[in-house]
Amino acid sequence: MTVERAGRESEIMSRLSDDGALTVSSLAADLGVSEVTIRGDLRALEQQGMLVRTRGGARPTTLKSILQREQLNVEVKTRIAAAAAAKVRDEAAVMLEAGTTCAMVARALTARRGIQLVTNSALAFNNARINPNLSVILTGGVFRRESESFVGPLAERAIGDFNARVAFLGTDGFSPERGLTTRFVEGAQVASTMRNRAEETWLVADSSKFGQAGFVSFLPLDQITGIITDSGLPAGAAEALQEHTQLCVV
Repeated sequence: MTVERAGRESEIMSRLSDDGALTVSSLAADLGVSEVTIRGDLRALEQQGMLVRTRGGARPTTLKSILQREQLNVEVKTRIAAAAAAKVRDEAAVMLEAGTTCAMVARALTARRGIQLVTNSALAFNNARINPNLSVILTGGVFRRESESFVGPLAERAIGDFNARVAFLGTDGFSPERGLTTRFVEGAQVASTMRNRAEETWLVADSSKFGQAGFVSFLPLDQITGIITDSGLPAGAAEALQEHTQLCVV
């Protein structure tokens, strides 16, 4: 039986998580579509940063890819991070989830004093550990190289021990229809736990993430305080987002 595109993409990501690598021929046979169709699906998923195409198939994204993404849209991410840091008061408790923009928030907190920072992000930790004004708590957990983050029950339990005034979350894609999305179930669970332990929760994401969709939807927009993004949103996107949550455009 032929599977529609959204269903195929979900199945591809599920199998990739389980098997670690996929072939075009096996996917085409199992999903009842042509190899040309599967190649198109893999191309679209690669453009979203969800996998890496190989000769005859696909593999998961790697550490190299997130370090490459750290170099993308740096100016925009710097503005977003500065706007996020401006929402943090001295002596506040802050949670930072995984993601390149979240990691830059840690760097932008240099002017704050007495900040208690809880994060599951190795990138955020690298930025925060050199700042003597930050008291940093790095969660334990299973290290996921694809996102440079710690996930799983240990990370979730560690986060659950703390209360924060504000949490900043990353995402692989966001939209009014699907909310916040990510490639990995474990990352979604960590982000949801942070949201439950914080008085305010802000998504920090550049406009290129709008309309993209990761494998897992984990928070609808009306369950976060707001979104901090840049002015590159497509026409009508700002109004659509503001029907569900606050929007800060930098």
